[in-house]
Amino acid sequence: MMDEVVRTEVILSVYIISFLIGLPANLLALYAFSVKIHSKPLPTDILLLNLTISDLLFLFILPFKMHEAASDMEWTLPGFLCSITSFIFFSTIYTSSLLLMAVSVVRYIAVAFPVTYHQLHKPVYGIVTSVVMWLISAAHCSITIIVRYHPALSNGNSTVCYEKFTEEQLEVLLPVRLEFFFVVFLIPFVICVYCYLRCILILYRRPRIPQMQKQKAIGMALGTLAVFLICVLPYNMTHLVGYIQGKSPTWRYYTLLLSTFNTCIDPIIFYFSSSAFHCTSEKSIFRRKPTRIHKEATSSG
Repeated sequence: MMDEVVRTEVILSVYIISFLIGLPANLLALYAFSVKIHSKPLPTDILLLNLTISDLLFLFILPFKMHEAASDMEWTLPGFLCSITSFIFFSTIYTSSLLLMAVSVVRYIAVAFPVTYHQLHKPVYGIVTSVVMWLISAAHCSITIIVRYHPALSNGNSTVCYEKFTEEQLEVLLPVRLEFFFVVFLIPFVICVYCYLRCILILYRRPRIPQMQKQKAIGMALGTLAVFLICVLPYNMTHLVGYIQGKSPTWRYYTLLLSTFNTCIDPIIFYFSSSAFHCTSEKSIFRRKPTRIHKEATSSG
């Protein structure tokens, strides 16, 4: 195990790099998606806009985590900032996972059921889905506030923020984290894998699709899955390991660094991903044959 000095230096370095790269990149993505939604609101773009907002919220509270890392992981700021920071820090991670799942479902419907997709092609579905994803994430991550302020669980003498839990806190927290693993990670992950693998298989089976557009859409699907595997999976595995071991794993913070760095990758992957799938849709790639609904949608655009 690394000594504390090296550990905090690594954490602080990743936080700073993620902030300096992620903030301008996500602000640019926010502008791009806002323009797209203003001109032609699509459910997928609304979901991706919410994903960008989630990343920005994460980045806005990151300076507090930088201060924590610079203080050798001691929380010297007011206590209420610890609650706000922890809640936003973790809820945005799960909001992103849930939104990724929603995007994968929309794209699978677009590929496999184009007629149904155009019938459901209304911005309100993207808005409602986004709200539901935010609420699910917020409800789950309210545990960060409960653990700190519940009379039976509060550890008023703690000098750290959402770390070094008491036995009473772990008795509540570890089962909740296990539920996190299955409900807000594993289920979205399995759905995401299924939808994108089905998209790839369908694209391969349609010889009329231009090869360049096919490769672009498939590449974006694989890129999305790679982000899920590299940036989201390791942190969620700590929930399963922690429940089995009966304690919070010491390497948990390092997996959180992958989720932090994810904010730099999202703007690139999902902006071009949106363009790839939108382009293929416009060129009738996802259809076996032309449909009247698509012709009307194209002519009206």
